[in-house]
Amino acid sequence: MALQLRVPLNPTSTIQSPPSWRLKYGTISQTDDNRPVSKISRGLTGGGNRIVKVRSSIDTAFPTVGQVTEVDKDTFWPLVKASGDKTVVLDMYTQWCGPCKIIAPKFKELSEKHLDVVFMKLDCNNENRALAKELGIRVVPTFKILKNSKVVKEVTGAKLDDLVAAIEIVRSSS
Repeated sequence: MALQLRVPLNPTSTIQSPPSWRLKYGTISQTDDNRPVSKISRGLTGGGNRIVKVRSSIDTAFPTVGQVTEVDKDTFWPLVKASGDKTVVLDMYTQWCGPCKIIAPKFKELSEKHLDVVFMKLDCNNENRALAKELGIRVVPTFKILKNSKVVKEVTGAKLDDLVAAIEIVRSSS
């Protein structure tokens, strides 16, 4: 489903359509939490209005099983909430971390094996620092296991056996 809005060419204009959404130049935001949902083209020129189709987070917030989904500060919580009562396993890593690189293929294998679990990766770079801090990361890799949008288990370090055991415990507690 795409949201179709008539965008004024004046970058300082704000329009309301529908009431729960606010259009700011370049970003669609939900008014209740002001988190950006989608970006639109900034190259609007000429007179009058232009119609722009914008995909909403409702369209894109679907968890994927059987693979590892790369998430960021904007997509993590919508995907976790869309997972419902499924178990979610989040791999919090960095690009420079040796143990993170070693366990990454094993994490991918787990995602292909456990088709009832949603597997995600979060690069704990500067852009995602606020989310990493919110989730309480201290070392990488750290694996957070969530159920019903709440962290229920944590495994620190590249300990595959501990991670598998934690996933099994959470899956069996459903």
